[in-house]
Amino acid sequence: MTAVQKVAIAGAGVAGLATAIFLAKAGVEVDLYDAQPALTTRGSGITLQGNALRVFDELGVWDEVAAAGKAFEGLNLRAPGPGAPVVAALPDLKTGGPDYPSTMGMSRPDLARILLAEAERSGARVHFGTRVTGVAQTDDAVAIEVDGQPAGTFDLLVGADGLHSAVREMIGIHVSPEQTGMGIWRTFVSLPPDVDRSELYYGGPMYIAGYTPTGDDTMYAFLVEAAQDRSHVSTEEARRIMVEQSRAYDGPWNHIRADIEAGADANYTWFTRHLVDAPWNRGRAVVIGDAAHSCPPTIAQGAAQGLEDAAVLSELLVERDAVDQALWDDFHARRVSRAKAIVDASVQLGQWQLDGVRDADMGGLMFGVAQLTAARA
Repeated sequence: MTAVQKVAIAGAGVAGLATAIFLAKAGVEVDLYDAQPALTTRGSGITLQGNALRVFDELGVWDEVAAAGKAFEGLNLRAPGPGAPVVAALPDLKTGGPDYPSTMGMSRPDLARILLAEAERSGARVHFGTRVTGVAQTDDAVAIEVDGQPAGTFDLLVGADGLHSAVREMIGIHVSPEQTGMGIWRTFVSLPPDVDRSELYYGGPMYIAGYTPTGDDTMYAFLVEAAQDRSHVSTEEARRIMVEQSRAYDGPWNHIRADIEAGADANYTWFTRHLVDAPWNRGRAVVIGDAAHSCPPTIAQGAAQGLEDAAVLSELLVERDAVDQALWDDFHARRVSRAKAIVDASVQLGQWQLDGVRDADMGGLMFGVAQLTAARA
């Protein structure tokens, strides 16, 4: 018998959908609520390390993910300036184990579509255009309101509703994301013929200029700068800024600029960080994924950590027969220190660049993170 029979989830992002799939497949009744009117069909790309790919296999969607994305091994470093020469080709550690590639890039909308379809096939009820607005708990249940109206009583509420989580605030966890001082431009473009893996350019006017293949003919590209208020920039101005800021970068960036000039979208967000200290739960409500922790994408572990949260929480809820303190103690022992290590390392990589530290051991830090994530959560 599982520890829960009926669960509500707020948020249809990676962590929320993964939790819905795991629990629904175990026979748990799942209702998932998301404030967006429908699954988004817009967005750039995402880089997924092996530990994320391993969870996709456990979810039963690995074959679909592999078909929709672009697997590759290694990372190239290029120099800015004429010709953009490759100055280093770095190997990757297979953090998911030998059965999975070290890294995969894919379209964020494609990943969301795959996870949503699997959640619905598994029996989860997904309600778009609905927002959890109230939480009331007893010792053994949690009643929720959706859009101001009673929506039922559940054994558990999972807050997977992102950076600015409403559930986090409603259950009394007053932690908010903080800016780290960097901002990122992103675009989704066609794949140049000479790109077969992630490539990063350090130096030049940007902190980082890079791109990652997301399919046989697509990739996403990004520029990292000092954080600025870009909230009032028009669509056309965003494209112009990204084109101009990338002119110091040659090679495949010439192809990227041409696509942006032809109409590829450019969007901008700030890097943030936060970590909820243990406990992540308050009674029968718990936050996971970006609601519990966020970090800059400097080591591409944000989605992977949300997936690990979902996997560990679901495993405990399915294997145990009670939602008790022992369950929460085990959950926090397996997740909090690991998430903290990822957040700290991701922020440190960016801070070294902000501070202009030239002798920082970036490779050593990234290798340490890879060793950590290669072990199961």
